[in-house]
Formats: sequence, C-alpha cells, structure tokens
Amino acid sequence: MADDGMLQELIQDAAERMGKSLEATRGEFGTVRTGRASPAILDRIMVDYYGAQTPLRQLAQISASEARLLTVTPYDKSSIKAIEKSILESDVGLNPSNDGNVIRLSLPELTEERRRELAKVVRGIAENGRVAVRNIRRDVMHDLRELKEAGETGSDEEHRAETDLQAVTDARVKEIDAALAAKEAEILEVS
Repeated sequence: MADDGMLQELIQDAAERMGKSLEATRGEFGTVRTGRASPAILDRIMVDYYGAQTPLRQLAQISASEARLLTVTPYDKSSIKAIEKSILESDVGLNPSNDGNVIRLSLPELTEERRRELAKVVRGIAENGRVAVRNIRRDVMHDLRELKEAGETGSDEEHRAETDLQAVTDARVKEIDAALAAKEAEILEVS
C-alpha cells in the first residue's frame, strides 16, 4: 500500500509545476505592450548576429528612460543596424530611430481598437496558462487512478488526494484570472 506521503508528494509536485505555468503566463503577459514603456515588450525579439539568432537582451541594454520611450544601447556598436532591422520586422509595431550609438523607440498612444486587440491577446495567453494547469491536473489524476488500480492506495486516500489536487488547481487558475484582470486593466487604462 502506498503511504500518504507518496500521495502528498504527487500533489506537491503538481503544485510546483502549476506554479511554473503561472509564472510562465505572467512572463508572457509582460511581453504584451501597454500604454507604458517596458523593456519586457522586446523580450521576444531575436537578432541575426553574425549568422546566429540571438535574443536582443543579450546584445543590448534596454531601458525605459521615460514613460513612452525605450532606449536600446547595443554592447557592440556594429550590431546597431541588425538590431534596428529586427525591431522593424517584429510584431511590436514600433519604429526605431538611431543616432549611431542608441536606438530610441517612441511608444505611441494606443488606440481603442488596438487596446481591444491586446486585451484579446492577453485573454488567449491566460487561456493557454489555464490549459497548462488543467493538463498537469489531468496527468496527476491519471497517476492517482493508476496507484488505486494497482492496489497501492485505497479509494478514500485517492479521493482525498483528488480533492487536494482540485483545490491546488482552482487556486492556480484563480491566480491566472487575477493576473489577467490586472493586465487587462493596465491595457485598457487610458493615461
């Protein structure tokens, strides 16, 4: 018979994996542009640096020097054209201007239509996070049922573990929903 500790280990492992899904979802939220300048909106940009696709963060210092201005300072001045090209070709919708040393990205005011599009994007990111959490729950539920069928745990213990697992799942989904609400409010806020 499996001991209660093994069931708790399964629940603990699920909680940790769900926590990672939550953090990944929050990280994705950070890459969605709001009305304020945030270096995180450039996180997905890859630059062709001497034939290798390299994350922009590894090639330059990115800072929000003003509420609507990002500055990108390349560590290697010769990469400035490649960085500028990558920003132009990306989906962030910003036009870079460079003075040979620094690239400046001015964030225009978001239109109502663009705010609504971005709100849809973050709702999709949140749904992906919820699906990831539910997939973890499904996998652990399967493991619990296998333990019961193998006779390693009793019906009552399995049911208690499923209840605990559901409580952890509900808590993580609630956290994703709260993060979504905060991000939507940030996007829809007119400054």
